[in-house]
Amino acid sequence: MILKIFREPPIDNNNYLLIDEESKEAALIDCSAVDPEIKSAIKEARATLKYILLTHGHFDHVAGIRPTDARIVMHKDDLKILNQTNMYLPAFGIPEITIPKIDIYIEDGVILKLGNTEIKVIHTPGHTQGGVCYLVNDMLFSGDTIFREAVGRCDLEGGDFDQLVENIQSKIFPLNENIKIYPGHGPSSTVAWEKEHNRFM
Repeated sequence: MILKIFREPPIDNNNYLLIDEESKEAALIDCSAVDPEIKSAIKEARATLKYILLTHGHFDHVAGIRPTDARIVMHKDDLKILNQTNMYLPAFGIPEITIPKIDIYIEDGVILKLGNTEIKVIHTPGHTQGGVCYLVNDMLFSGDTIFREAVGRCDLEGGDFDQLVENIQSKIFPLNENIKIYPGHGPSSTVAWEKEHNRFM
């Protein structure tokens, strides 16, 4: 599995491109900006973008989505937030977008596939009610659920700090401690490191 990381404006979101080397199927986890480098990476790998996997519906994770043949994936509980995207973009100097149509609504435990590689959905509400993480082999793409030594803010619509902490403790911390965490912002971490050092737990 090839992993490429793209840090995107307006607030340094991490977007993650996964490419299955055998099937040449690709998935983009979050899409914060229109980035020609992402298209180039897909083309250079001779891959086809199968999914755009949204960790949640906040504007800074969806602002780069344009009409595409890829299937757009999100939890249904963030549809209201997604539909509010154009309320926030002008403040960051970003043109309004056509709100993307969600092709696949996911639930906790759903398995998606890139070739023979499984992508497991872990529903972790708290930052938003539709927030999810994606577990791929030994990589956890956590969106704004958990960061290195921090957690996502819970003071926006749909936020619930106690719920977020409970989901991290019950759904992320029991995972293998060597799993690497790739968050929506900031540097990567591991399950082991967060169990020991995350000050919000």
